[in-house]
Amino acid sequence: MSSDASKAASDRAEAIVQAYAVEAKPPLTQDLKARLHAILAAALDPALPEESVSAPLDRLNAAIDGFEAELRSVVGPRVKSLDEAIGSVTMEHRSEAGQPLRAFGGQ
Repeated sequence: MSSDASKAASDRAEAIVQAYAVEAKPPLTQDLKARLHAILAAALDPALPEESVSAPLDRLNAAIDGFEAELRSVVGPRVKSLDEAIGSVTMEHRSEAGQPLRAFGGQ
């Protein structure tokens, strides 16, 4: 990844981490925020195969799914939209009821 592309991916990942952390349960530690940032920056890598480039939100949400599954104790919202031009991110809960799913399944 070029330096400019790397910086852009890092900036977008940071915006997503901050938005995710606002609603994550339990609250994320600084170490977990750094870990999620690295995971999301990798998911935003423009050098990914062509088939992956067409679905950036799917890649980001899959990365968050993996992060939560690995920890088995954190839940939070998913990326609904990402405006790369202004760095704006909108998150949404997975639950129809507007609440995050519990870490160990169910509503």
